[in-house]
Amino acid sequence: MKERNKQIGKEAKITILLYLVYFVWWYGFAYGMGDRDPSEYKFIMGLPEWFFYSCILGFLMISTLVAVVVKVFFKDVKFD
Repeated sequence: MKERNKQIGKEAKITILLYLVYFVWWYGFAYGMGDRDPSEYKFIMGLPEWFFYSCILGFLMISTLVAVVVKVFFKDVKFD
């Protein structure tokens, strides 16, 4: 029982950390680079670079990171 609760707590902390990392990444690029005059935007694949980095690259980065973290740190927990 104690081992299970310890694992659940660890997984919850990792999940919150991943959400915070993604939010900081997204916010930093979206509002950091996107807070300029649109005539000054640079483009990547036809998208403003702030959008590309925050939404496209950020999504790919966090999806990969979540897959690795789940494979390495998360374990099956029996609830019965």
